[in-house]
Amino acid sequence: MGLKIYQYSKCGTCRNALKWLKGKGIEGEVIDITTTPPNKTELKKMLEGSGLDIKAFFNTSGEVYKEMKLKDKLPAMSEDEKLALLASNGRLIKRPIVVDDGKITVGFKEEQFERVWG
Repeated sequence: MGLKIYQYSKCGTCRNALKWLKGKGIEGEVIDITTTPPNKTELKKMLEGSGLDIKAFFNTSGEVYKEMKLKDKLPAMSEDEKLALLASNGRLIKRPIVVDDGKITVGFKEEQFERVWG
């Protein structure tokens, strides 16, 4: 599959993550998450591979999340509905997502990147 980095160029956290990866000599396919979000099948695979709760994939501090009042709506939704919602709008997805052969990170925390990608 090869390393994929779903990110948004105007996101400072994404720029920091890309800089960190580049500093380690790690390169991959950089994908704009707002124009080409992962589809539902890809998201399900990422979710399963991450061991995280699906809520970790939501950009809870983003405008779209707040506008859609998802904090109140998510608890009543099925996992399938949540995956479809994430796939429908890349701005709802926490970024960056870095994925490669069963390894995945959501967001950027240097110690987590060091553990997974270092």
